[in-house]
Amino acid sequence: MSAPKALNREQMAWRVAQDIPSGAFVNLGIGMPEMVANHMPEGRDIVYHCENGILGMGPLPKPGEEDFDVVTAGKKPVTAVAGAAFFDSAESFAMIRGGHIDIAVLGAFQVAENGDLANWSTGAPGAFPAVGGAMDLAAGCRQVFVIAEHTTRQGEAKLVERCTYPLTGIQVVTRIFTDLAVIDVTKKGFQVCEMIDGLGFEDLQAKTGARLILNDDCKPLTAPALG
Repeated sequence: MSAPKALNREQMAWRVAQDIPSGAFVNLGIGMPEMVANHMPEGRDIVYHCENGILGMGPLPKPGEEDFDVVTAGKKPVTAVAGAAFFDSAESFAMIRGGHIDIAVLGAFQVAENGDLANWSTGAPGAFPAVGGAMDLAAGCRQVFVIAEHTTRQGEAKLVERCTYPLTGIQVVTRIFTDLAVIDVTKKGFQVCEMIDGLGFEDLQAKTGARLILNDDCKPLTAPALG
């Protein structure tokens, strides 16, 4: 029997996009979260916020059409939609800290079963010592979605009972999207809402560093062929 096929990164980003409602103000973190903007269902009106001062961020520019005065927080060139606004970082972070951003999509090194998030440092010697805007996003946004592979390349669990890496935010994560499952963070712990076909609950549990709860209505985790 062949092993269950995990989602690739484009498919993971697609799955996150399906859960972002029309009308939402959304901040996409650096890295894999940025890919979510490429997979929004047609007809949804989403306003993207960038902490370096853009409200109304558009898709990536075509090759040769980049304007390096319009970049993401990760210094990647981006476009702006009609009606976009530009402002300084103070105004941008006032929006975040004031609770005006509905959803932040962030990556993670670890997520604890109570929703604690560690996504800026492993604490290793020489690690870059700056939490950056992730701390404000984790604390100020109404919901925090995490997108990350279920385990590290070494097979270590990213979903754990308690984070061992420096924290970004305490009890902030609401939903987790991995290459194997979609998991809600509840008062009772990690609740599995979707799993890839062919993966048993016991197998998923073996790859997780905390107790999982199987949702009574757990569905197959599927995505179109992407990437």
